[in-house]
Amino acid sequence: MRLLHLSDIHFREPECLHPDTDVDKPTRTRLLADVVGLCHEKHVDAVLVGGDIAFKAHPTEFATATPWLKDLADRTGCRQDRIYVVPGNHDVDRAVCQNSRAVANAQSAIANASREKREAELRAQLRDTDAGTALFKPLAAYNSFASPFAGYVSPSKPFWTSNLDDVLGGGVTLRLHGLTSTLISGLGNRDDAPGSLYLSPMQTVLDPEPDVLNLVMAHHPPQWFVDHEEVEDAVNDKAPLQFFGHAHRQRCTQTPSYVRFSAGSLHPDRNERDYQPGYNLIDLEVIGAGRQRVVRVRAHVRQWQKYPERFIAVQTPLGQDIWESDILFPSHATRVVNPAEDHPVAAATAAVAPVAPQPVASPEEVAMSSPSTKDLVFRFFSLDDSQKRDLLLKLQLITENDLNLSDEDIYNSALRLAAKRGQLEDLASEIELLKQQG
Repeated sequence: MRLLHLSDIHFREPECLHPDTDVDKPTRTRLLADVVGLCHEKHVDAVLVGGDIAFKAHPTEFATATPWLKDLADRTGCRQDRIYVVPGNHDVDRAVCQNSRAVANAQSAIANASREKREAELRAQLRDTDAGTALFKPLAAYNSFASPFAGYVSPSKPFWTSNLDDVLGGGVTLRLHGLTSTLISGLGNRDDAPGSLYLSPMQTVLDPEPDVLNLVMAHHPPQWFVDHEEVEDAVNDKAPLQFFGHAHRQRCTQTPSYVRFSAGSLHPDRNERDYQPGYNLIDLEVIGAGRQRVVRVRAHVRQWQKYPERFIAVQTPLGQDIWESDILFPSHATRVVNPAEDHPVAAATAAVAPVAPQPVASPEEVAMSSPSTKDLVFRFFSLDDSQKRDLLLKLQLITENDLNLSDEDIYNSALRLAAKRGQLEDLASEIELLKQQG
């Protein structure tokens, strides 16, 4: 399978609203030409966008980004419902943070908690209706943009997961984890100083299930978190594929157990000392079986060249254009093992090793992380607002009282309720009927 990874697009209004005078547009044009050229024989299976889609979280910035991302997907042969997004600090509305005492209080309570009590404080803030709402209020415009791509985040689940079980082969499911690194972002210098933000263990559970390859994507790299040591340990131990942004530096870090990609900003500030836009194009393949199984990673790490203007390969230390490595995966067996296979003498007395019990996800979470549900979410959000509301009312997924909430809260809560009630097929049928009628 093939992944396209880019970050820090920074659509900035009013410049991005006027293509003829938008100085960043030629860079996007060069990117499209470069990635399409690399993909002329093999299409992209998923587009990973590592945050900072906007520059100041203005709704028109997100409105400009949406058609561009869809066009990028179309030109690279990727399905539009396989665009994955996470929020960055520029997707946080700083005006909301600065003008809302509730936001400041909720963020400060988490930031100022002791190390031992910070996770409990975060959970308490998320459980509280007023505080939880305040924490996500600065992401309102982002959530409106991200909802069609199933990237909505909220107090009930401040991150998202999505499975791709039809692309890697070898019986392996690729599980994407979109982490929200901006929970206390937007006030003071927390976005500028490493070690000032907070991720929390609740976002790095990353259950290492058999035949599941965990992929983590977040805007901020681990060093930006006050709990950076815990984040590093959890991510490196359980996520063989890691994608970050924010630092505006193109990097590929290869180890026997994981590969980490940092995407250079697609649109860094043109006054930055090292103005070098970049992106990554990664091919994944499962090779072998059992304990000898590996995931082969072959990456094009691309970086901007000023004269002549184009994207070129960032070469490996050995001067190669493609970064290649094999990740040992998984470290645990995927079947019951009979010790007699390795010790014939003990065949008469060997007992079959019991299978360790696996955590069972709720039916709702399983349903919401499936590829078919992501496609359903994308098709649902393509409906008109009146169609969406009438449909949810018809299926009794919302009531008239719910209409007082924001659109994104209404729609995403209703979709989760449909998954919980087992009504996703009914929802899909109704959407198809509306499409046929319209």
